[in-house]
Amino acid sequence: MIKHIVFFTAKDPEDIDTIFTALKTLETIEGNWTVKVSRNMKIDKIANDIDIVVYGEFPDEEALQRYKDDPVYHMSTRTVRPLRDKRYAVDIKI
Repeated sequence: MIKHIVFFTAKDPEDIDTIFTALKTLETIEGNWTVKVSRNMKIDKIANDIDIVVYGEFPDEEALQRYKDDPVYHMSTRTVRPLRDKRYAVDIKI
């Protein structure tokens, strides 16, 4: 199993809702995987820079690639890319 975790920060805090809404569409991509989008609760006392997190579980690399090839993924990316400041992605095999 691959866990795909992506962290986003907004250039402008006023764009967080737009980014969140665009990323939330990723949950509608159908496949043999799970994708969840959530706002950072910002509970940590040391660092709260991240605004939004995308968390996905995929059975293998091929499934992750099918997810990334979906038109909804590309539409979300086109909306989010100009509004985000930072994007950190992590893929780990469990």
